[in-house]
Amino acid sequence: MKKRRNLFMYHDIVAALVSAGEARDINTYKHSARVSDMAEKIAYLMGLDKSSIEIVHIAADLHDIGKIAIPDKILFKSEKLDDNEWKIMKSHTTTGYDILEKLEEFEDIAKIVRHHHERWDGHGYPDRKAHTEIPLGARIIAIADSIDAMMSNRSYRNSLSSSACKIEIEKNAGIMYDPTITTIVLEHWHEILNERKNNL
Repeated sequence: MKKRRNLFMYHDIVAALVSAGEARDINTYKHSARVSDMAEKIAYLMGLDKSSIEIVHIAADLHDIGKIAIPDKILFKSEKLDDNEWKIMKSHTTTGYDILEKLEEFEDIAKIVRHHHERWDGHGYPDRKAHTEIPLGARIIAIADSIDAMMSNRSYRNSLSSSACKIEIEKNAGIMYDPTITTIVLEHWHEILNERKNNL
């Protein structure tokens, strides 16, 4: 139980630091909260145990913590990123891992954060892992992260509607996303989106 209490204690500390760092970008802060709520719901619908659900929730809350090291000129750029800028932006996964893996209690969470941009087909980053090589929590967060990204406005594009987003998620089952998790998400689409509304 001591280790479990430490996990919650460290989460509060890191979450406070993330909140302070992301005060310069309220959109990123709210994005993490929305992804966290949706990921927690997906994990619950999958029937994961309480401890695993909490780990997914914390990892999702911290999945973009590595962006604190991204220069403002890239993080806040209003146009699409060029290749070099995109390479720097993608480093947030490994930076987040480097921050979190220093805490023994966050070993599993650090791995989830590192791999939340991997793809089911092995064409993601940073390590091009595929299928069940990708931690389960990362596979869950990947879908929640994509849903929120697609349904949020960007300076270079408009947000997708719920129905258009759902089509994109379905089309990418077995390509970007774990097909089993995707099926659960599609079956409970409105329940999951209701979690997202809490932080709009």
